[in-house]
Amino acid sequence: MLGNFTYCNPTKLYFGQDALGGLNEELPKYGKNVLLVYGGGSIKKNGIYDKVVSVLKANGKEIFEDAGVMPNPTVEKLNDGIERAKAAKADLILAVGGGSVCDYAKAVSVSVHCNDDAWEKYFIRFDDVTCNIIPVGCVLTMVGTGSEMNGGSVITNHAQKLKIGHVFGENVFPKFSILNPEFTFTVPKYQMISGIYDIMSHILEQYFSGTDDNTSDYIMEGLLRSLIRSANTAVENPADYEARSNIMWTATWALNTLVAKGKTTDWMVHMLGQAVAAHTDATHGMTLAAVTMPYYKYILPYGTAKFARYAVNVWNVNPLGKTDTQIAYEGLSAMEEWMKNIGLAMSIAELGATKDMLDGMVKSTLVMDGGYKVMNEKDIRAVLNASF
Repeated sequence: MLGNFTYCNPTKLYFGQDALGGLNEELPKYGKNVLLVYGGGSIKKNGIYDKVVSVLKANGKEIFEDAGVMPNPTVEKLNDGIERAKAAKADLILAVGGGSVCDYAKAVSVSVHCNDDAWEKYFIRFDDVTCNIIPVGCVLTMVGTGSEMNGGSVITNHAQKLKIGHVFGENVFPKFSILNPEFTFTVPKYQMISGIYDIMSHILEQYFSGTDDNTSDYIMEGLLRSLIRSANTAVENPADYEARSNIMWTATWALNTLVAKGKTTDWMVHMLGQAVAAHTDATHGMTLAAVTMPYYKYILPYGTAKFARYAVNVWNVNPLGKTDTQIAYEGLSAMEEWMKNIGLAMSIAELGATKDMLDGMVKSTLVMDGGYKVMNEKDIRAVLNASF
């Protein structure tokens, strides 16, 4: 049965081809100084930068820029962003980009007025936010993380070989997010596919936990079916608006905290994938894909009934005359074939991982306790070894 929980999500979404107009409603709520955060410059090539700046200027905003946010934002970049926000006396941080840019903006927002070292406070000690926060708004240009409607922020520390996420409370959620599916059309195919798998992994991390009959699992099965169908279309035609809008909406609902309510949730695929990324700096969704099959095959015996349900309800496996174990493995085989067909990385060796990194990756893997098996060092080593 569903456990006790409180649900609140304060982020306001503007969705669709006219979504950018939502900035005109939101910007008057904040002061004059806006820190515009973005990545490597693709938004200047595709015209999104000019559109956003035009709206900011029309609303009388003073624009300060923080460019160069990398796919796996580093602690060095975070410290740079803190100084930029301080110098700008930012009243609003506007993140224009994908999940990494949104994650980074939230990390900056909670760190500007923090008297402690931000990395140590939030990503090592996982302390609560006790200082003033600069509000964040997002203009999404790549989907996958769900960062546009949650409190998550992931930062990488290369010196410590750690990539760690902190899920902040609702006061850190973006105040608003602009979701125009057309803004995602120019994302390279590799990044699009990576984002698609990040969405799937978010859903599965929450789905593969618990043994009760709860509404969240039914919602997640529907989200997964929609994602699989739309992904197949988008891989063939990246400019298919219906497919890309469905993917964008699914990404938001996959990790806006709704379907996790009343569940324990797993998150070990993310812990394993983030450990790989800490050593290789590989793309997030691809690291998740590369460790998924070894991990799920490893824990399947501990949650066989749920894996069998997944096979039938998501992958349309015919259960007639088969055991739950047979059904479950057939479902994973169908998933694996789909992953290969859309072009996902299926081994960490493809992403630059080498055997001499294994000990370090094992050490970098945080252990969660909400899934069907609590992993120990031996288990983690076995899964990562199989991921080569």
